[in-house]
Amino acid sequence: MSASQTTINSVTEYPAAASADALAHFSKRLAYETDCWDVWDAMRHRDSGGAPGFVLVDVRAPNLFAQGHLPGAVNIPHRTMTEERMAEFPQGTLFVVYCAGPHCNGANKGAVRLARLGRPVKEMIGGVTGWQDDGHELAR
Repeated sequence: MSASQTTINSVTEYPAAASADALAHFSKRLAYETDCWDVWDAMRHRDSGGAPGFVLVDVRAPNLFAQGHLPGAVNIPHRTMTEERMAEFPQGTLFVVYCAGPHCNGANKGAVRLARLGRPVKEMIGGVTGWQDDGHELAR
């Protein structure tokens, strides 16, 4: 079968978007989210003297944070994200939020709260589960 012939299956049943549309879609997604490897890489460079350019926020409850969290993260449960609480961070600070993993929407709730406060925010997709799946250690 040549490349010009298309087999209809679960993947090809719906045609791919035009390249310009795909570029807009995937670029937009990267404005909202990052992943565990990118966070790990940015935090690793911080350890050699550079700043990561964001505050890594674990939005889970303090007891879960104490059991294990990403190195360099601060614990700000999403319910506590108020103007007063976030005032310790300069306006314009980028926040990267995460929770337990793909089965948890706490990071989304934190991102909504931060966005409502006018703060730049991205979600680290995968959360703690993704972090560990990538082979990275947790801090305690």
